[in-house]
Amino acid sequence: MDTQHDQPGDTARPVLEAPDIARVLTRIAHEIVERAKGADDVVLLGIPTRGVFLARRIAGKLEEITGRATPVGSLDITMYRDDLRMRPARALARTDIPADGIEGRLVVLVDDVLFSGRTIRAALDALGDIGRPRAVQLAVLVDRGHRELPIRADYVGKNLPTSLRETVKVQLAEEDGRDAVLLGVKPAVPAGEQ
Repeated sequence: MDTQHDQPGDTARPVLEAPDIARVLTRIAHEIVERAKGADDVVLLGIPTRGVFLARRIAGKLEEITGRATPVGSLDITMYRDDLRMRPARALARTDIPADGIEGRLVVLVDDVLFSGRTIRAALDALGDIGRPRAVQLAVLVDRGHRELPIRADYVGKNLPTSLRETVKVQLAEEDGRDAVLLGVKPAVPAGEQ
């Protein structure tokens, strides 16, 4: 959710392609199994939009590793954002909690890009209204830095130090027709238009 989408004029270069994304999601799944000692009580909750697709992919990899299905759902954080007044109106996404709920479970929040940390803060607020997990962890495909809140991912596909002028765009086949992480640069704003 902290993805900054390309603006017209951006020149973006891929920093991760489909095989890289598959590889890092496999690594994240193995790390979850190792840290959760088998992942018996893990629930994956993706943050719409691309976090949901990533959560489903990680759940598939967890099933390959453990032989058990991992509950997966989605957590809409739209109404919990602290920047609602500053952003254009957007449709609410769906919150879908697995049938067994999250009480006493290890919830792994899944998102595409970790940037300021504000999306994850909103997700923690939303999660608090749903139930009380045993613990909450965070898995992200890309950590681009520039945190504004004391939030750190437990599982990171790729650390990608960026400048604030750079953009990170995640593309996933389910939404965009291809898998890639693109790094671009925002066009400079002419002096008279600032």
